[in-house]
Amino acid sequence: MNDLKPLDAQALYRRCDPALLDCETSDQLPPLEEIFGQARAVEALHFAIDIARPGYNLFVLGEPGSSRHDDVRELLEAKAASLPAPVDCCYVNNFADSQTPRILTLAAGRGADLRRDMQRLVEELEPAISAAFDSEDFRTHAEAIQKEFKERETSALNQLGDESRQQGVALVRTPQGFAFAPLAGEEPMEPDAFAALPDEEKLRLGRLIAEFGERLQKLLHQFPRWRREMQGRLKQLGRDTMSLAIGHLIDELKERYAGLENVLIFLDEVLADIVEYGESLREQHGDSEGFELTGEGISVQRYQVNLLVDHGGSNSAPIIVEDNPTYPNLIGRVDHMSHMGTLFTNFTLIRAGALHRANGGFLMLDADKILRQPFAWEALKRTLKAGEIRIESLERTIGFTSALPLEPAPVALSCKLVLFGEPLLYYLLKEYDPEFSELFRVAADFETDVERSDDNTRRLARRIGGLCRRDGLHPFERTAVARVIEQSARFADDAERLSTNTRHIVNLLHEADHCAARAGRATVGVDAVEEALAAQVRRHDRLRDHYRQAILNNTLLIASSGGHVGQINGLAVIDLGDFRFAHPVRITATVRVGEGDVIDIERETEMGGPIHSKGVMILSSFLATRYSSQVPLSLSASLVFEQSYGPVEGDSASLAELCALLSALSGAAIDQSLAVTGSVNQFGMVQAIGGVNEKIEGFFDICRLRGLTGRQGVVIPEANLKHLMLRQDVVAAAAEGKFRIHAVAGVEQAIELLTGIAAGEPDDEGVVPEGSINYLVATRMMEMSQVRQSFAGGGKHRRRERTATGGNHG
Repeated sequence: MNDLKPLDAQALYRRCDPALLDCETSDQLPPLEEIFGQARAVEALHFAIDIARPGYNLFVLGEPGSSRHDDVRELLEAKAASLPAPVDCCYVNNFADSQTPRILTLAAGRGADLRRDMQRLVEELEPAISAAFDSEDFRTHAEAIQKEFKERETSALNQLGDESRQQGVALVRTPQGFAFAPLAGEEPMEPDAFAALPDEEKLRLGRLIAEFGERLQKLLHQFPRWRREMQGRLKQLGRDTMSLAIGHLIDELKERYAGLENVLIFLDEVLADIVEYGESLREQHGDSEGFELTGEGISVQRYQVNLLVDHGGSNSAPIIVEDNPTYPNLIGRVDHMSHMGTLFTNFTLIRAGALHRANGGFLMLDADKILRQPFAWEALKRTLKAGEIRIESLERTIGFTSALPLEPAPVALSCKLVLFGEPLLYYLLKEYDPEFSELFRVAADFETDVERSDDNTRRLARRIGGLCRRDGLHPFERTAVARVIEQSARFADDAERLSTNTRHIVNLLHEADHCAARAGRATVGVDAVEEALAAQVRRHDRLRDHYRQAILNNTLLIASSGGHVGQINGLAVIDLGDFRFAHPVRITATVRVGEGDVIDIERETEMGGPIHSKGVMILSSFLATRYSSQVPLSLSASLVFEQSYGPVEGDSASLAELCALLSALSGAAIDQSLAVTGSVNQFGMVQAIGGVNEKIEGFFDICRLRGLTGRQGVVIPEANLKHLMLRQDVVAAAAEGKFRIHAVAGVEQAIELLTGIAAGEPDDEGVVPEGSINYLVATRMMEMSQVRQSFAGGGKHRRRERTATGGNHG
């Protein structure tokens, strides 16, 4: 029998030597220049940031609390500082089609200048137009054109009247218009006098009146054409007047924006539009409240500039963080205003999205947030593939708007997208979204922990010092920094690793600083760190206390002394997110003659998870291979977690379950002062499990409350030795011999510890010593096999007898 001694107390906790830290307090530590423990991720980040190819956007994988956002932003800021500020983007009116506004791009800062200059132009437009049309020169020219038309009309009528009068017919004006009548001297002839005329004269005058009437109709038909000519000349006069009044203002702007071809074209279009519609603008100014409400309504707002993105105050590329990546916040939107119960819009109500603001720089998004927003993820992919930002109304797409559609010209996209998400989300997108790999070709995978070497310990200390300075905390004493580093290893669940989860460390620093400040200390000592850790546990341990009380008052049946066949103390972990604890759970096993089935009651009741069921199947295979390789496996066994009323998952209880089965088969009692954790493979080797520290501490707390005897302890896998970072009270109890922790590599070592009986190693002929566990189990298995075979043989014999008897009767 192997004499497996308890672990030495020094193996239960790996301390951080304060001598490694070259400081007395944390404020003496130099800042850490690199990102702690993320060399691989930093390489990927630099590659993605530097490569200027489409599709090389970045997905940053990491767990929450790993300070990914701050670290990546720091690298992006260094890169952005070396890049010029991108161009300003402006939307202006499209005078050919007001429903499709045009985009203007100008050097950083010039967009605000253009907006200001065009606003000033709009303000000067009304008085300039009014002054031009109210000027004496314009009135004189307009009156001259109107007088000329009136004289031309009058002259034509007078000439026709003179000709008719010479032939005895007068042109007279009546309420119904013009008419011809016979003359009697200088006055129109009276009807009685006309009736007295000879018939020949009447016929002559009638022919003359008809001829002159035709000529009058032709002349009257020419008058509208002359009026149109007059209106055309008046309109041209207005254009010339507007050109003289406004032209110098536009020329000044052209001088200011010389060399910007797109702006010069826009100014020419503005001038042409003002010249064309100047009088309408004067007549309708103020009537439309700044909006072009109808096809006939004209507003000076059509000449303004909508500055979509202004980079005037920047000398580097932008870095935009969008915390609420909805469809309009990402792509942009077109706002609407209500007028007389109807929604209207124009180019001045176009609003930029995060992609517009980040254009020419970097955009940081959380993957889970954008995936939760309707239409946002598809819109983002569509924009990245097209290489342009197209503002499309979501309301119009789903048919929830009655406003006239506005289709702004797209903006060319040149932006590096950085998406943050957990590893599971990354691999799900990789698997199920075929466009994801094309658009996000670089992954930066942040480590959750790093090797606990002396160099990394010093780096973490410098990181802690930097966090204290950043957050304005009191200096931490060297021993306090060492204690935080030790807690970082506990966060990593590994004495040989250090956690990179900054959130946990920052929380601990803040709370320890609070404890020190409350005590009136100028520096933070190790006692403040311990107080902060105890307070964290206290805030979260209500459920743990509930389990403890249930065990102590025997509501949950857990034995910590004595022996029992087929019964063992397993250990279960409960994870509450910010707090994790473990408690013992009773596992029992029963065996009987059967057909080789090991019944997992948890699985049969659908309370066991797939990994737990896998562990039971593995130990079943071990039993069959070890003890029934030559004969049929003839047992029927049942395994159950007693008083378990929730789901059971994981294989960390498979060692305990196997030992309970071996106890039930051999009849050897298991020492109830020990608890067991570990998984086994088909060869009986014990494998590492998670939560080993919490499991040991969970059983220790029950034993401490009942009274430590020196026999109590926990059996753990040997592979978990490197993970041990136990509480100081557990370490102290182990050092005093009041609590034992044993590490085993195989099931034989475990069953020997639990039963006090040798497992029994087979000799060269495969024979195990009599009285050993293996001997007792093999004997019991053989007995059950013989019983089963006897029943099977007897059944066949009786069936043959019944068949023979039936034949004789037939």
